Amino acid sequence: MARLVEGIGRATMALMMALVLAAAAPSAEAEALGRRIANAGLLGTLLPMMVKKDTDELVARHKELTAAEQAELRRIAQRTASSGIDKALSANGHAYAEALSVDELKAVAAFMESPAGQRWRASQPQVIAGTVAAIEGMDFKKDVAAAYCKQTGKLCD
Repeated sequence: MARLVEGIGRATMALMMALVLAAAAPSAEAEALGRRIANAGLLGTLLPMMVKKDTDELVARHKELTAAEQAELRRIAQRTASSGIDKALSANGHAYAEALSVDELKAVAAFMESPAGQRWRASQPQVIAGTVAAIEGMDFKKDVAAAYCKQTGKLCD
């Protein structure tokens, strides 16, 4: 009898979890809006740039390939990247759809697709490069240990 009750308890819990997950699933509209935001966002901007850079480096590393072979390598790289980019952007869009309401998604998508949003998107590589250059050499753990050392006399190397 105890096993039966335990089994029913587990089955009930599994059913409740399934219902909670189903209820939390974003609507088709939210998913579509999330994907629009993902396409126009940081990943949608950076992933194609990364693919181009990596592909150019791969082709440059293999000077033994003929022009036709290099072109085929580029086609294969693009085909390979397309499925990975699609998967990443779908996951990113889904995450937006889970995190934001439909009204919020509409507002974000409208901005991302507006001239100002497009300009913002185009500025991201430059902004990121400038930020990375500005914080180069920062070491949070080292800075915390140094401040702790100064205050307590401990963790001083």
